[in-house]
Amino acid sequence: MEELRSLIREVPDFPKPGILFYDITTALKDPQGLDLVSRGLADAASDKGVDLVAGIESRGFLFGPTLALQLGTGFALMRKPGKLPATTVCVTYELEYGSDSLEIHTDAIQPGQRVLVVDDLLATGGTAAAAVRLVEQAGGEVVGLSFVVELDFLNGRNRLAGYDISSLLRYEK
Repeated sequence: MEELRSLIREVPDFPKPGILFYDITTALKDPQGLDLVSRGLADAASDKGVDLVAGIESRGFLFGPTLALQLGTGFALMRKPGKLPATTVCVTYELEYGSDSLEIHTDAIQPGQRVLVVDDLLATGGTAAAAVRLVEQAGGEVVGLSFVVELDFLNGRNRLAGYDISSLLRYEK
């Protein structure tokens, strides 16, 4: 995965001074980088017995459908409120600057389905923890969470204790 790491652009002072932003768009525009991400996520999930992949808005939508195809499953969208047209299940969660919510259609997950949650980044873990609650509230079983990048220094894994987490790249700072 060092090859993938070399394709990710580091942008200092974005979105504010003192933050080092890891920009995955440079890896995604590279065919080899896109292949590394796609195969890496699929390899990490191949032994989990996944029935359904659920992607968190919006970058989870980039990886989720391809991952679902590779695993032979369907794909469910977890969206911000008001974006899904049918009846939904909703979870509200706290952020450092307020609160946010995620929704999924009530029929997106069948009771007992084994669900893999996918997103681009694990930072503080708040959104991922909300996604886990949403899957469970909808009747699914979370068999894992998969990320392209994990920022270890923000301790997001602490909020997901007891769940299987895989990240293609981890950054210490």
